[in-house]
Amino acid sequence: MSIPSDLKYTKSHEWARLEADGTVTVGITHHAQELLGDMVYVENPAVGRQLAAGEECAVVESVKAASDVYAPLAGEVVAANEAVADSPEAINQDAYAAWMFKLKPANPADVASLLDAAAYGALVESEAH
Repeated sequence: MSIPSDLKYTKSHEWARLEADGTVTVGITHHAQELLGDMVYVENPAVGRQLAAGEECAVVESVKAASDVYAPLAGEVVAANEAVADSPEAINQDAYAAWMFKLKPANPADVASLLDAAAYGALVESEAH
């Protein structure tokens, strides 16, 4: 299973990437899309929405189930990926390229509190047993 080391992760299976401009790009992990199966629908949060860390802010639906996506950090949504909303299967093809939304974190230092690749890998392993 691929867990890119340059990303941060949440216990609810979102990934977050701190960008050079200070925004954070968010998507769901390869593990999450693998559990859900073939994606058929993505609903992103509206641009301008203020999110609390851990708040339900988006939805992904597969042929198996619908699942909430949670904000990894508090902040304001500054972009939503319409391409992934139009082609949800992109998440299945490459979960780390198919980002869902970008946010401007209320406190950029909060990114450091997210799981690193090793900790996320250990979490996934523990859930498998």
